[in-house]
Amino acid sequence: MAKDTKVEEERVYTIPLRAVKHTPRWRRSKKAMSEIRQYLAHHLSAEEDKVKLDPSINQKVWERGSSNPPNKITVRAMKFDDGVVEAELATES
Repeated sequence: MAKDTKVEEERVYTIPLRAVKHTPRWRRSKKAMSEIRQYLAHHLSAEEDKVKLDPSINQKVWERGSSNPPNKITVRAMKFDDGVVEAELATES
């Protein structure tokens, strides 16, 4: 981010991905990624195109292939004062 933007709020979310079970098996991980983006946009009052996801989230969702994403994922999201939301995988510790 630019040096003049400040973090407006920072939260940790556990995002349920149960809804992807109603999509075709070969498309579930792709659907999970869009569900994560929609969830963060809704809960942080931002536009979907301003939600930036860290590659670690993508790796976690796709690590078991396209047909078997995790049931839930925990992310740490930061909303900046210019409306951009950045999310990264929350650490276990």
